[in-house]
Amino acid sequence: MSLIQIAWKSIRQRSLASSLTAFNMALGVMLMVTVLVFYGVIERSFRQSGAHYQLVVGPKGSKVDLVLSSVYRVSPPIENLPYLYYKQLKEDPRVEEAIPVALGDVTEEGSFPIVGTVSRYFELPYASGKKFRVKARNGFSGSFDAIVGAEVARTNGWDVGAKFKLVHGGADTGHTHDEEFEVVDILGRTGTPNDRTVFVNLKGFYLVSGHEKPVEESIAQLEKFYPAGIPGGEKRIKELREHAASEAAHHDHDHGDDDGHDHGHDHGHSHNHGLPDELKEVTSVFLMMKDQDDYMAYSFMNELKTGFQAQAVNPVQVMTDLMESLIGNVQKMMLVLIGLIIIVSGIGIFVSIYNSMADRRKEIAIMRSLGAQRQTIFAIILTESILLCLGGGILGLLLGHGLFYFGAPIIENNTGLVIERFAFEPLELTLFPVLLVLAALIGFLPGITAYRTNVADVLSE
Repeated sequence: MSLIQIAWKSIRQRSLASSLTAFNMALGVMLMVTVLVFYGVIERSFRQSGAHYQLVVGPKGSKVDLVLSSVYRVSPPIENLPYLYYKQLKEDPRVEEAIPVALGDVTEEGSFPIVGTVSRYFELPYASGKKFRVKARNGFSGSFDAIVGAEVARTNGWDVGAKFKLVHGGADTGHTHDEEFEVVDILGRTGTPNDRTVFVNLKGFYLVSGHEKPVEESIAQLEKFYPAGIPGGEKRIKELREHAASEAAHHDHDHGDDDGHDHGHDHGHSHNHGLPDELKEVTSVFLMMKDQDDYMAYSFMNELKTGFQAQAVNPVQVMTDLMESLIGNVQKMMLVLIGLIIIVSGIGIFVSIYNSMADRRKEIAIMRSLGAQRQTIFAIILTESILLCLGGGILGLLLGHGLFYFGAPIIENNTGLVIERFAFEPLELTLFPVLLVLAALIGFLPGITAYRTNVADVLSE
């Protein structure tokens, strides 16, 4: 009979006490695994999303809010930028790619965030070296085309051809736009906020009634944004006011023809086909610079720090700082506490084995009298300790991943992040060498006690 078999039989003889001590260890390991996996998944999700873009340009304000709203879509947008500024960025000789993003609405089903953007968004990688996979074809062709993330399609049961409406400014308002968008493609799962996002053609986004900015409000905003004078000057301001007057006349004409009909949004659809760029806005612009070494990106970021109405931030740097300053410290504190829990669990196993020595003295003496060496007795006790620690560790590993698997939907619902259910952290592998060392320390003293058992004294009692 091997050492493991003998140790296992000994554990089974004290099954209740052994199970409780191993379960105690399992709880500690479960907590540690859960913290490691949770932190790893959150960190990867935050660092991966938007990692392909060097800069996110948005209105002045909180950098974290800008990244959380534009890249992760878990926070309401700060403000908007003039569409003219997006075109200006696009034509900047230092800029390789400029992708506009317009936010604000959610879907009627599931309240998933709506992002108005361009087809180029899906042609570029969503993270370093990772490209979008699509079910049907790439990009938008019609103004009211939509491309949905994998999680949206799964949750809402949408496939290509499904139609949906937008809820203005959040589901709580209850105001649903009349325009319908059609799903033309479904993205493969990316493990990023793109999975929980509905992308609509930016052209169609502006065609939705109520998305155009009032003329006088636009003029005021542009004058503030361009203190040296808005592009086109007074002539352009005059054209915009004429456009507003024409639209108002058209609006009155429609009302006159359609007495008794709903005057809400149906007619707004046709008016916006010629919407001037000055009346459009974007929430932010994702930038890739021609210089891949980030020199231009940092230069551009510093340029916007002084006296302008926009800011540029590096999304990866913003989230790294947030993770290190907030979540990182919490994780370290929790790992220290859980490490103490595991040590206390180990002490429990030590007490259990050590206390059993008094009851097992006769058993050990009989084994010795039958020819067992002192080293063999010591090894059996040590093996018993290792089996309890590693058994508890394996059970804790399974419980930790099970807890994470079933808790992932709750995290997704509360954070908007897409959580990989079967995530594994390489750091988990270090748990078992640590448990092995802990088991050796725990079993050493009881093993020495067994080693020193005097056969003659015990058998004569």
